This record gives sequence, C-alpha cells and structure tokens, in this order.
Amino acid sequence: MEVHVNNKLYAVQPETSVTALLQFIQLSSGKGIAVAVNRRVIPRPDWPSTLLMPEDQVTIIQATQGG
Repeated sequence: MEVHVNNKLYAVQPETSVTALLQFIQLSSGKGIAVAVNRRVIPRPDWPSTLLMPEDQVTIIQATQGG
C-alpha cells in the first residue's frame, strides 16, 4: 500500500504502524519528533498501535537545535 510522508510517496506493507514507518524510512523515533496522520497528532505512546491505511497523509516534524 502507499502512504504519503511529508508529501513523498512510500510503499509500505499493510498494517504498518507509525513506529514501523519511522524505522522503514530510517528515522530515529527518539525525542524531538512529532507525527501526525491525516492532520491528527499521534501521541508517542500510541505510535506502535496506530496502523496506517492506504493513502494516509503522514506529517513528521523533527526539532532541530540552533539559534
């Protein structure tokens, strides 16, 4: 199935969780990351149980340091 991540199309397995998606795109799920699916922010404790559906729109925001 296909999902959109920050406006880029990815082919992932059915029933891929948010956690599995982050691993798939090789993005650490450490602190400083926020994830929204279809404009709904997903709390970090819910990432493993939040399963993606075909054509979901995923937004990943990563905090950066600097000034």
